[in-house]
Amino acid sequence: MNKLKVYAYAICKNESKYVDSYVKSMSEADGIYVLDTGSTDDTVKKLKELGVNVKVEKINPFRFDIARNKSLAMVPDDADICVCTDFDEVFEPGWREKLEEDWLKEDPTRVEYLYNWSFDQYGKPATTFYISKIHKRHAYCWHHPVHEVLKCLQNSEKSIIVEGIVLNHHQDLTKKRSSYLPLLELSVQEDPTDDRNMHYLGREYMYYERWNDCIDTLQKHLKLEKSTWKDERAASMRFIARSYQGLKRIEEAKMWLLKAIDEAPYLREGYVELAFLYYQEKDYQNAYKYLKEASTIKVKPKTYINEEFSWNYYFYDLYSIVAFNIGQIDEAIKNAGIALEMNPEEERIKKNLELMIDTKKKLEN
Repeated sequence: MNKLKVYAYAICKNESKYVDSYVKSMSEADGIYVLDTGSTDDTVKKLKELGVNVKVEKINPFRFDIARNKSLAMVPDDADICVCTDFDEVFEPGWREKLEEDWLKEDPTRVEYLYNWSFDQYGKPATTFYISKIHKRHAYCWHHPVHEVLKCLQNSEKSIIVEGIVLNHHQDLTKKRSSYLPLLELSVQEDPTDDRNMHYLGREYMYYERWNDCIDTLQKHLKLEKSTWKDERAASMRFIARSYQGLKRIEEAKMWLLKAIDEAPYLREGYVELAFLYYQEKDYQNAYKYLKEASTIKVKPKTYINEEFSWNYYFYDLYSIVAFNIGQIDEAIKNAGIALEMNPEEERIKKNLELMIDTKKKLEN
């Protein structure tokens, strides 16, 4: 029998196709509370039919923190634990039991757990890191218009990791992110010292190919007193480099990628992006140099900074082509084989591997 009261809460708008999977995922909770911010489909109807407590309220101008705080306010005051997820996220079964077991042992204020943010074409986790949206009822509120975070309202905070909890994200790629940019600009305007949202704003400018805005914003991020996490600083440097590539200023792009490598030499991403720049210039020796260095990094840290291209078939495919072009045939064959194993349906990689093997046979005869 459950010893704690655990409630789920969420916000939604036009999430009809996710209602069934969301409710099933959260069914281990003692109740589900959802704030609908203006659906025009049958989301609300379906939620109510499944027994979910639903409130409809349009928030104008919309902010994610206000919406989430209003949804949290729907949760009963006697809740011991609150669990916040989005509709396109699904817990692996058994999360409630693991949560309650560790909560009773440790008495935390919030919990961290594994989050599979993306999956490859074969359904295997690609980008994985820890998030923490499980918390005590009256200890937290949401802060920031977008990329909102939980802010502790107590003098002390105790966070624990529950390894058995896994949340899988099945992103709806049809959704537009047009509201993100103005909300990020507002967030930075409200708190220009916040390093996290300054980084996100610069990244968003990069997505919109506003190269100079990206460079200016991320250079501000790097100068902030709170900007101390090397992984994120290195990511800002890489995004500055991408913006210089967009401006066709390749030497400056290389310079910033070297800065990224120097900032976080334990991450693959800087090496791989620099190698690709050299590959585009057909400077295979330098491309090989940085790919070989990247290959010595065996552990993929569980943070959102990691990018799939540094760990999936793309890395090994590029490595094989570069190695082949400088006559490192055995390395080329090895890495092409790994790339093909990761992406067995790619005909181009198959043909490359066949060519490499044939070349080796000719050289040996």
